[in-house]
Amino acid sequence: MKFASEFRDPALVRTITLNLRKACRGRWKLMEFCGTHTVAIFRYGLRSLLPENLILVSGPGCPVCVTPKAELDRAIYLSGLDSSVIATYGDLVKVPGSEMSLAEKRARGADVRVVYSSYDAVALAERLPDKRVFFVAIGFETTAPSTAAAVIRAEALGLRNFFVLSLHKRTPPVLEALLKRGTSVEGFVCPGHVSAIIGAAPFEPVASHWRRPCVVSGFEPSDVLQALLMLVRQLEDGRSEVEVEYARGVPYHGNRNALKLMDQVFTVTASEWRGLGEVEASGLRLREAFSPFDASAFIDRDIVSLPDPPGCRCGDVLRGDISPSECALFRKNCTPENPVGPCMVSSEGSCATHYLYGDR
Repeated sequence: MKFASEFRDPALVRTITLNLRKACRGRWKLMEFCGTHTVAIFRYGLRSLLPENLILVSGPGCPVCVTPKAELDRAIYLSGLDSSVIATYGDLVKVPGSEMSLAEKRARGADVRVVYSSYDAVALAERLPDKRVFFVAIGFETTAPSTAAAVIRAEALGLRNFFVLSLHKRTPPVLEALLKRGTSVEGFVCPGHVSAIIGAAPFEPVASHWRRPCVVSGFEPSDVLQALLMLVRQLEDGRSEVEVEYARGVPYHGNRNALKLMDQVFTVTASEWRGLGEVEASGLRLREAFSPFDASAFIDRDIVSLPDPPGCRCGDVLRGDISPSECALFRKNCTPENPVGPCMVSSEGSCATHYLYGDR
């Protein structure tokens, strides 16, 4: 097993960069889907190593960023119910809803708690039997198995005060949604964390039907550069395949135990994505057998959500249509201290990454 430092070796990076420059003869536009890849690219200054004819744009691979305001408003509504406790991950707490964020709701007296795992939320329900604990479950397929495990654990413990609001989303359908919408992106750096669960096989329709090569990448500098090299070689050769650069972490057909757990608890449904609208088969909801744990049952009225503030272009950023610096609010009205949109809130958001490391 190699250590991370081996994948940051300057000599290795120089070698891959040289090979990439030699291989890239045409002009290609590639998208890194995952927010963690975006952070790595900026943190290590990898854009400065790329040939000028290789264009790299960021995609919708930040779960907090792509969660639409309507879903946030549902979580905020639950926080206002009597005897309710909201448990969720830290990034979601500061994301603005129509009128306020969960953090602002907490400042007004709501019981909103940050947890570090789904089991923490279950333990919270055990400790607070007189409260209704609503776990706002967010994330791609990376975190969905842990939510499924929490539901199964709550059932085994006989808990009647633990509920899940599933905001989970599936990644392969949204790549196809981008292509259906029309995009100039010619290849995808696919997410390593997600693929550790689902494998690389679910991206095959993107390569076979849409003729866009896909490479699943790790997160170290040499990983990302090698993935870009693999994509460029495919494009230069006229190939469109699914390849795995991140072989040390991703089995091609995924983690069978995790997939089985997800399938046991969740069923696939359509889901709304910020900037893309409703995407078929891109969401996960609890199966009927686990309906007693579904927090949606407590939302007994229609919740009308307001549009994004004027000038906010998070949707354009998430589609890869613009760079964050092309939004008029970036670094002016919208900063990490006073975020207007979710792309500036999450640590994996493109706007927050560009703000922290510079749009260079």
